Amino acid sequence: MATKLNSGDNRSRSFVYIFIIASLCGFFYLFGRWQRSGFGKGDLLVMDITKTSNTNCNSIQNLNFETHHAGIIDNDSTSQTLDFPACDANFTDYTPCQDQKRAMKFPRNDMIYRERHCPPQAEKLKCLVPAPQGYVTPFSWPKSRDYVPYANAPYKALTVEKAIQNWIQYEGNVFRFPGGGTQFPQGADAYIDQLASVIPIDNGTVRTALDTGCGVASFGAYLWKRNVIAMSFAPRDNHEAQVQFALERGVPAVIGVLGSIKMPYPSKAFDMAHCSRCLIPWGSNDGKYMMEVDRVLRPGGYWVLSGPPINWKNNYKSWQRTLEDLEEEQLKIESIAKLLCWEKISEKGEMAIWQKKSNTESCRPTENTPGIQFCSNDPDDVWYKKMETCVSAGSGGDYVAFPERLYDAVPPRVVSGSIPGVSVEKYMEDGKKWKKHVNGYKRMNGMIDSGRYRNVMDMNAGLGGFAAAIHSSKLWVMNVVPNIAETNTLGVIYERGLIGIYHDWCEAFSTYPRTYDLIHANGLFNLYNDRCDFEDILLEMDRILRPEGAVIIRDEVDVIMKVKNIATSLRWDTKLADHEDGPLVPEKILIAVKRYWAVDNQNNTTT
Repeated sequence: MATKLNSGDNRSRSFVYIFIIASLCGFFYLFGRWQRSGFGKGDLLVMDITKTSNTNCNSIQNLNFETHHAGIIDNDSTSQTLDFPACDANFTDYTPCQDQKRAMKFPRNDMIYRERHCPPQAEKLKCLVPAPQGYVTPFSWPKSRDYVPYANAPYKALTVEKAIQNWIQYEGNVFRFPGGGTQFPQGADAYIDQLASVIPIDNGTVRTALDTGCGVASFGAYLWKRNVIAMSFAPRDNHEAQVQFALERGVPAVIGVLGSIKMPYPSKAFDMAHCSRCLIPWGSNDGKYMMEVDRVLRPGGYWVLSGPPINWKNNYKSWQRTLEDLEEEQLKIESIAKLLCWEKISEKGEMAIWQKKSNTESCRPTENTPGIQFCSNDPDDVWYKKMETCVSAGSGGDYVAFPERLYDAVPPRVVSGSIPGVSVEKYMEDGKKWKKHVNGYKRMNGMIDSGRYRNVMDMNAGLGGFAAAIHSSKLWVMNVVPNIAETNTLGVIYERGLIGIYHDWCEAFSTYPRTYDLIHANGLFNLYNDRCDFEDILLEMDRILRPEGAVIIRDEVDVIMKVKNIATSLRWDTKLADHEDGPLVPEKILIAVKRYWAVDNQNNTTT
């Protein structure tokens, strides 16, 4: 009997031991899963976000993405006391790195005084750049191509100076843009038709264009319907607000100039470069400016020069220049073009077109040729680097037509393995990831692809996955690759048929205030952590964001919380959301909408 009792006790104890062991195994398994999820990196913050987030993490409630100021200002609302005050009314169009007063302190040779000259840290504004009195939401595309509200850029000088060239006309409370230009007063459409008779513009071969000295960017505006996207630039000079007008129209543009510094674009980026009486001295400085265009022009790409000195024999009197001067200039341009392995394929009227050879190695002179110097530096390392008088070496990969190059084809830089850490498989995975993220954004903000947002910026663009996933004829994306990014991917972005620019977010961007409708920042603040103040980056975001524009910030939870604390002082309405995979993922999303407010000449705020 005792034997039987002992046997039963042993079985009970064995069962207890097995239960305890199984429980411990289960506990440590769950604990390991919890650690790998990242939840332990900021558990208190995550718990706080999870508690305060909406029960449906795919929906952002209480944020209004509609515009409420399409010509009507509600003066009954009261402004909120903020940590960051409003700047004075005379800062409504402030461009920190192209400030006119600061520019006058720099040399005028090589247009140095028109280049970027940013304020030191002690002189940076710690206030919110206001909208001018009467500011309204721009018209939706395509109406915005032709009309801009006068209150948004109240400058009439160009309506007088460029009246006979049909740049811009003032009609009541709007500016109208007839589509004319200095070299195409009858309209950009007819001008582009002339180009298309020589250049394959309409079949997707030409997708990215560079418009140097763009004016109000009518060339880029009318290329859009041909499925060509132009990166237009012009200096902030006596042609007041020309780039501002371009962006108000919904056309990609930045403040810039061909001067002493390399353009902030990668090598072999553009399918076509264009100058329509852009006043750039192409034949001077031993061909330095043409060599810089050659650097960014892909093999097989086209360069269009319209205006002086082309057809100088018939136009020298109207251009008020001597025959000898114009002939010498054209001879220099022809000589440099030959050196660069560009073949002239057309000259008709005042327009000449050259095509860069697909294989430049077969026709360029050797390094032993007298007077020839080949560039020795990385052609994509350009941020604040001096422009060089040298010839870029190397041929490009195969380019497929757009839109196949956006989705189906793998960019040549990725195929060749020239982007460290980016294999073909990783590139494809990145595309799938961003489709998933953008679908999540659209569930949070149903207006993303409605036409509400025309000018979009991705502040840390990576491989361009966000821009590809959001691609639409209703919007365009300025893909920014920070100069401190671990991998230089801007060349890949251009090979996909997208546009972008290098930039350092410790400085102001080369644009006017209120020029972007939607700003996306993925991992940006983590990248700049301990490099510059978050508040400076956020103040710059606020400067370039339109009233009632939206912001999407994706980052690690601890970084997001720091950003959110500052964002609430910017007159932004904010909401936190979980990662698409749920609340246990440490990456979070901050959605914000900039509230409408403006100031009058007495610095009184209206909301």
